[in-house]
Amino acid sequence: MFPHLFSPLVLGPLTIRNRIVSTGHDTVMTEEGLVSDQLVNYQEARARGGVGLIVVQATGINNASRYTSHVLMADTDDATPGLARLARTIRAHGATAFIQLFHGGREIMDALDGTMPVALAPSAVPNERFHVMPRAMSILEIEQVVEDYGTTARRVIDAGFQGVEIVASHGYLPSQFLNPHVNVRDDRYGGSRANRVRFLNEVLARVDEAVGSENVVGLRFSLGEESADGLTVEEGLELLAQLTARYDYLSVVQGTSATLSGSDHIVPPMSFEAGYTVPAAVRAKQVVSVPVIVAGRITRPFEAERILAQGEADAVGMNRALICDPEMPNKAQTGRTEETRWCIGCNQACIGHFHSGHPISCIQYPETGREHWVKVRAASPRSVVVVGGGPGGLKAAAVAAERGHRVTLLEARTKLGGQILEAEKLPGRAEFGGAAINLEAEARRFGVDIRLGVIADIESIRALAPEVVVVATGSRPRTPPLELRDPMPVLTSSQVLAGEMPPAGRVVVADWRCDWVGLGVSILLAQNGQKVVLAVTGYHPGQRIQQYARDVMIAQATRLNVEFRPLLRVVGADDTSVYLQHVLTDETVEVEGCVGLVTALGRDSNDELSTALSGHEVHVIGDALAPRTAEEAVLDGLKVGLAI
Repeated sequence: MFPHLFSPLVLGPLTIRNRIVSTGHDTVMTEEGLVSDQLVNYQEARARGGVGLIVVQATGINNASRYTSHVLMADTDDATPGLARLARTIRAHGATAFIQLFHGGREIMDALDGTMPVALAPSAVPNERFHVMPRAMSILEIEQVVEDYGTTARRVIDAGFQGVEIVASHGYLPSQFLNPHVNVRDDRYGGSRANRVRFLNEVLARVDEAVGSENVVGLRFSLGEESADGLTVEEGLELLAQLTARYDYLSVVQGTSATLSGSDHIVPPMSFEAGYTVPAAVRAKQVVSVPVIVAGRITRPFEAERILAQGEADAVGMNRALICDPEMPNKAQTGRTEETRWCIGCNQACIGHFHSGHPISCIQYPETGREHWVKVRAASPRSVVVVGGGPGGLKAAAVAAERGHRVTLLEARTKLGGQILEAEKLPGRAEFGGAAINLEAEARRFGVDIRLGVIADIESIRALAPEVVVVATGSRPRTPPLELRDPMPVLTSSQVLAGEMPPAGRVVVADWRCDWVGLGVSILLAQNGQKVVLAVTGYHPGQRIQQYARDVMIAQATRLNVEFRPLLRVVGADDTSVYLQHVLTDETVEVEGCVGLVTALGRDSNDELSTALSGHEVHVIGDALAPRTAEEAVLDGLKVGLAI
């Protein structure tokens, strides 16, 4: 099915078994900057799953390159034993092991002790996203960094890696030297294009010298930083043409860490078109003579095969696809694509975990990052009834059945998915519905007896004689008491997503959780012609969701003229006004001239069934246990599926 995708790829002196690449990505799986068991297990799962090339995450070359408190470091010999174990493990499964060499320059997120570190950059030009003011590097410091790249490259090669990748993408240190808006030096490292490219040429030359001709040198490059003061595609192509030092492949991405809008391209959310970076890769192939790898929301082997077949790139980065399903390459190669769990680009547990400082995972596949949680076959199969076919119930049923239990799932609706069926109706979130499709397929594949349109009660459950009952009955919209005098129409977000709309005019959306729902419903109403005021209890809309997804939604709402009102809770309404209260001052704020109020005030658990099931082994999961998100529901399902 995929002759190009599974053909060998030659990179310099090496031949890679196929053209699927796990591109470099931070995992938050280090221990004091060193390789951990968790990181080894994580990468082993992807190598065993059939990926051709694993480029291990950004790895610091010196102390100034610590851009987070959990970055992987290779600046001392203390790192060598762990790196050797990691490389050995990856290669044992037939995958090729490279590692990224990284210096972020002014792009620093946090430090080990919580203080603000001294950031180094070509010039004292601040970044907009992290609000870091760097110090301009001296010539001696530049020369030392070049040497550190070489020393670190030799160390990781000696540890068993077969290649290194220089991170000159996303506004990090090498690209800061390239950018005339960031590099305002007037010495040999600044000014002309030839001077601005000098640092990267010296780094590549020193790394080439350090690793030798028998190992690969790669270059990751943002061809278009998609930011007001970032490098354009044309400027990037001109700079690539100035590189004279050896590199064996070019990994093309877009975006920059320096701005909010530019950083959204680092891990583009589901609102970005699949493979949107491919045109940049095509242009790169016209300039460089080495193989080109492209990454950018390429999640399915069908897409990857088309890109390769048309000669638009030579290999394809499919990082999040491999986070969601590490066995995707093996499944594709053996004709089992229908068994693949497809990434939906939600960004919640992968880059979302990274931004919160926690090990990455996947909301659909919480086994990612928890590879040490082994699914042991049940010694004594039991009869299990799962009540509720939302994400938590589906996962619990699938895992229990996979382990050998006899599982029946009862769902009151005629369609599986629970709140996913609402989430997919939010603007730009249609792909979220894929989570329900994936989870249902997993449950059916392992033989779960799924019964739709069944309202479970004590009698119907007891008639099945279960030994174990899993209650995954979800939640309902929370409707706290409001002071309503001659009220205007009041709808919940669920009602709006079901198609019920307020009258035409000015509408207040009261958002308690500051997540996708209030912001998404506001966009939906604005698209419907409403004049929308979004009042949130937090500092800004989408405060609780991953930055890249939030940025896209806020930008969309702004273009639709949605009015944002932060730090306000709803308290009541009359026929023409909505009354809010400032969460810090308790002052009343009146929004006049309104025709409707839409509430997104959280959820209440549907947990009544669990209390009635005395005498049974009962497990309550998901929103029935406590209203949270799909991620926690699926993780609850995994846990209980393993525990039964």
